[in-house]
Amino acid sequence: MSTRAQVRFATREEGVSFSEHPEVIHAQFYKHHDGYPEGLGVDIAESLLNYQKITNWEIESLDAYHSDLEYIYYVWQAPGKSTWISIFEVRPWPVRPNHEEDKCIFVGEPSNLIDKYKLNTNAYG
Repeated sequence: MSTRAQVRFATREEGVSFSEHPEVIHAQFYKHHDGYPEGLGVDIAESLLNYQKITNWEIESLDAYHSDLEYIYYVWQAPGKSTWISIFEVRPWPVRPNHEEDKCIFVGEPSNLIDKYKLNTNAYG
């Protein structure tokens, strides 16, 4: 089973909450599998911190809509400001186009996302 997600890029602006879907996005990508925070979320954070490439994304039009998403990510950026990431868990069908029932499960900087979601893979588990 696939864990589908969209990654959207938004501008950090005064008065716009990171824990709500923004009205304006500037780019949108689709990820068909491994869209959960421990996978895609960590990949996004590590890419932002370490300039690592992320594979298997599909660029989409800003109007693309999927009824089977499980997560929506926002990467919030602006010149001279730190980058923040928001993760929304998309509510099950029927999904509302304006996402009023989605749950924000994370807001923070990339390092905070890694601290919360990167799986511990050392010798102790």
